[in-house]
Amino acid sequence: MFADLRQSISDWIFRASVPESSPVTLVQRRIFILPTRQGYTYALTMLVLLLASINYALSLGFVLTFTLVSMAGVAMLHTWRNLAHLKLRPGRCDPVFAGEVAHFGVTVETPAQTRFSIAIRRKGEEPVYADVAPAEIAAIMLPFSARRRGIARCGRLEIFTRYPIGLFHAWSYVDFNLHVTVYPKPDPLAGTPPAQSRSASEEGIPIAGDEEFNMLRVYRPGDAPKLIAWKALAREQGLLTKEFSATASSELWLDWDEAPAPDLEARLSVLTHWVLQAERFGQSFGLRIPGTVIAPARGEAHRTRCLEALALFHMPGAT
Repeated sequence: MFADLRQSISDWIFRASVPESSPVTLVQRRIFILPTRQGYTYALTMLVLLLASINYALSLGFVLTFTLVSMAGVAMLHTWRNLAHLKLRPGRCDPVFAGEVAHFGVTVETPAQTRFSIAIRRKGEEPVYADVAPAEIAAIMLPFSARRRGIARCGRLEIFTRYPIGLFHAWSYVDFNLHVTVYPKPDPLAGTPPAQSRSASEEGIPIAGDEEFNMLRVYRPGDAPKLIAWKALAREQGLLTKEFSATASSELWLDWDEAPAPDLEARLSVLTHWVLQAERFGQSFGLRIPGTVIAPARGEAHRTRCLEALALFHMPGAT
């Protein structure tokens, strides 16, 4: 109930444009404060003490009541000051593969004294706590499970504190429009990319073949017994198959029609695995998917471009 009340108040008062410009400073008008459940219980207790002191004319009762009320007032001030004038900036949001844990990053700075027990959370998620020291930048990483490929958006963040004694909850909101690119999950059973060369030059790039040992991969039904890595099985490393390589040309095309898969997501997983394999081999490769053609190239930027194209792929004509 109290959380819903805080949400309603902040939604009514605080209407920020998205994304907010960095840095965001938590000035007075951005910070809200209300008693916690313990705070309301404390206030009810003070009211009972006050009524008892009035009814029985207890001088010491008045002293105790007013002293405890004064302590609550000081606690409210310290709770508000623990959040006031903090500076927030968007942090790192590195891309991940589907099924992995991604992180939304936020950095927090304090202009003066150390701030204790500063928490940030997404709506419906558990908060992440940190102490923020002067002249230091506290990087708070908010984890979430990236289950599906595409763009995962963080949404509005709540930054709050209940320091020092938990009677008051001071909070603010910030929205930097943080997002993470989630690549399709690679298919470990996809093997090496097919040799679809479009270049006459030869550079000794390894591809699937039978000339030289290349790698061990997970066993697939139908693999020849002579290719099974029996020594690895004896070392309790599982059932693996030896994969050999041949020589390919300098350019390789990863084609949508060459990916053997029963559905769209499975095909994207195969192509993702091929992109990673081609990059690991140091091979120049291009990508052909419906609606997008990426020319052959090498390097981290090219790999990222191909993976992003797969992550954001939408079948033309699909609803």
